[in-house]
Amino acid sequence: MLKRHHHFYLGPTNSGKTYQALIALEKAKSGVYLAPLRLLAMEIRDRLVEAGVPCNLITGEERVLMAGAQHTASTIEMMSPSNIVEVAIIDEIQMLQDPDRGSAWTAALVGVPAKQVFICGSTAVTAPCIATIEAMHETYEITYLTRKTPLLLEDESICGKHYSRQKLKPKLQKGDAIIAFSRKDVLTFSARFRQWGFTVASIYGALSPEVRRTESERFCTGKADILVATDAIGMGLNLPIRRVIFSNIHKFDGIASRHLNSTEVRQIAGRAGRFGIYDTGYVNVLENDELIHIEHMLNVDDTSDLTKLPVNISFGQIGEISQKLHTRKIAEVLTYHQQRTRIDSELFVQTSLNTQIAQAILVDKHAPTMSLKDKFTFVCAPISLNVAFEKDYYLLCLQSVVDSKVRHLPAPPNWLDSDSPKHLETAELLSHNLSLYAWLSFKFAKTFVDGDYVRALRQRVSGYIEKALLIQAGYGDTSREIDFLKTKR
Repeated sequence: MLKRHHHFYLGPTNSGKTYQALIALEKAKSGVYLAPLRLLAMEIRDRLVEAGVPCNLITGEERVLMAGAQHTASTIEMMSPSNIVEVAIIDEIQMLQDPDRGSAWTAALVGVPAKQVFICGSTAVTAPCIATIEAMHETYEITYLTRKTPLLLEDESICGKHYSRQKLKPKLQKGDAIIAFSRKDVLTFSARFRQWGFTVASIYGALSPEVRRTESERFCTGKADILVATDAIGMGLNLPIRRVIFSNIHKFDGIASRHLNSTEVRQIAGRAGRFGIYDTGYVNVLENDELIHIEHMLNVDDTSDLTKLPVNISFGQIGEISQKLHTRKIAEVLTYHQQRTRIDSELFVQTSLNTQIAQAILVDKHAPTMSLKDKFTFVCAPISLNVAFEKDYYLLCLQSVVDSKVRHLPAPPNWLDSDSPKHLETAELLSHNLSLYAWLSFKFAKTFVDGDYVRALRQRVSGYIEKALLIQAGYGDTSREIDFLKTKR
């Protein structure tokens, strides 16, 4: 009914695609920015406010509302399907390929209520997006953008034929970003580079958005010579990186170790050569043999094999299947839907429910009498079940709702004000638990009554983590070095 018009701004990193869309958002009387990460939502909110445009921030765990604001920056899962605006930005559209979150991009593409929709990202998933827009009889235009600075793969690797830390040391330069693929490797490289006389910023997935922002600012302002990061920097972070160095061309994806694919290589490597700071971006690896894979990934066509857009199950469908099966077990409902429900569509496909089913099994076991609606809420809670600390806290929160008992925030630990870095991992895990508490406080306000106090405690935890990152000692050897020693033996 809105007769939406879609503007695609497609291209590689450092091509200014999101910048173009943000100009339209700033000029609009009302609008929404849909982010893949809470950190990006925070950055865009700040940018709009600095430009004199009042803007709300809405994520799963926080609501920061400004008086009179007609603009909102939010994580994509928090999109409002009923609040009509002039302009909407859907960022990182290639995330449609994500097996766990892709359906949120489908929901935005199909349902964001804006007259002008700006779709930003790579060209990987353009075809299924256009097919869907045409099926809705809506209009679109595509603007293809190119990089504003050239990106060059250096001819010789950092260490030549064989990697060694002795060869690496003299080759590091201010403005380098070393990309590792585990928390341990990031911390180990960071500690080592500090011993070599460099100042270092560290970014990895376990860090809260607040800490990632602080570390980004240290690198942006020159307080840190070198950035050591996981592929967490591949999504949207604008950092003054001169050269990206891949410490490995493999990553563990939760199942097995595999080569980096073309989308990953381009998203990460493309962060080098920030326009307006450097004339050229450079990319390198640690050993000569690895140059071949990176060169291939930078030049191969990265068009996705995605032909249908993923859609998630709705609560309405859960209720229907529950009645059909005569069951209150949400795991049975989700499993039935995944195995037996087929979407008869040329445009859409049911997304994988494996992650939700794993949480559903836990919920059924520990809260068998809970309502389906509340069970579904816990099934969608943002946690990592493979992390025991998070799983245990999740179950405590679940039990609090079952028992209708108030659950307060965790008490601040004694080590929060210490100068020792030995509690770094515990602090990261505590930060995740605080995020879960904040998320649940919006769903079960009578149980999780301390939602207004989460920010203050999180700031203290983030402060501890920021101090610990500057003095932590790493883990001795990186995974690459450990593997080399095993092979040598």
